[in-house]
Amino acid sequence: MILIEEVARSPLAAWESFYVVVGSSGAALTGLQFVGIAIIAESKRGSTLREISAFGTPTIVHFCGVLLMSALVSAPWQGLTRLAFALGTCGVAGVIYGLITLKRARQQSGYRPVFEDWLWHAVLPIFAYAVLVISAALLPGFPQRTLFAIGGVSLLLLFIGIHNAWDAVTYITLGPESQKPKPKPKR
Repeated sequence: MILIEEVARSPLAAWESFYVVVGSSGAALTGLQFVGIAIIAESKRGSTLREISAFGTPTIVHFCGVLLMSALVSAPWQGLTRLAFALGTCGVAGVIYGLITLKRARQQSGYRPVFEDWLWHAVLPIFAYAVLVISAALLPGFPQRTLFAIGGVSLLLLFIGIHNAWDAVTYITLGPESQKPKPKPKR
């Protein structure tokens, strides 16, 4: 009975478990990314600061963004307007950071990004943060529907971070040769 009253009072209460799981995942994966960077530092093929700024640091930012969003949605807000402002601010910062990341990826010369890199490192993160901005603007008026969009953004950023971290580790493990297209067999 108390749970039903709490959910009726605040649409955020129903999302508590979701954000505990997503936020914890973002925090744990942030730690694992630090391990990945340590592996890169010890590898024979070192990365430049420009490569790490373009491809490694954004992964940490996305994981931390998920952690921050989870903390914000889990906080005991008195209303949705302040939460909407906080999430909107995160979204705007994310879009700006995504554009900076795009610029950094274009300026670095140690790795030549392919379509998949542009998609996962630039397009999808900017899209996710833009959806967060729109969702934040709609949150006070349409909380039930908008909270699903915000949850989707959290998961998308988590999956982007997982993909990009795995991509970086496999690149370091296999080396730049793994990025070259294999020749087609002759008949």
